[in-house]
Amino acid sequence: MEYIIIIISAIFVNNILLAQFLGVCPFIGVSSKVETSVGMAGAVTFVMVIATIVTYLLQKYVLIAFGIEFMQTITFILVIASLVQLVEIILKKVSPALYQALGIFLPLITTNCAVLGVAILAVQKDYSLLGSVVFAISNAIGFGLALVIFAGLREHLDMVNIPKGMKGVPIAFLVAGLLALAFMGFAGLV
Repeated sequence: MEYIIIIISAIFVNNILLAQFLGVCPFIGVSSKVETSVGMAGAVTFVMVIATIVTYLLQKYVLIAFGIEFMQTITFILVIASLVQLVEIILKKVSPALYQALGIFLPLITTNCAVLGVAILAVQKDYSLLGSVVFAISNAIGFGLALVIFAGLREHLDMVNIPKGMKGVPIAFLVAGLLALAFMGFAGLV
């Protein structure tokens, strides 16, 4: 039951993008097409889960063991950047087609604060390793859901007659706010 609460909470109630405002840069920057937002969501899911596992293990067996918890943020940033580079190198060798598909998204993930935020939140909430993985997967699904919905709305807005002063970023921010309000409707679930 604990894992179901984590899943529902991370996807709908405390959505990493719409409730906690982490990962807003790719949300605004990559969400102009559904196709690119799906690719970004997939790449973020992969990196978020791997980063959460590695940072959990580092926190538990290195930082706490040596009493250097104050190094958490910088350590997590280095781990995430290293993982993204490692994934990029492996994909380039193993699957050039997948590397081409995700190539543009991988460097963007390095600076995505949602990945760092999930890793830190998993440690702060004192989840077990399995709980941290469920938390990371759920947040990645919530990130992807919000990104794809927003991209679909933005594609639709490109076909609608909008006043000149509202085109582009202004209408995108307005729609993002309305989407966040829509997700607030799930607040009573957990």
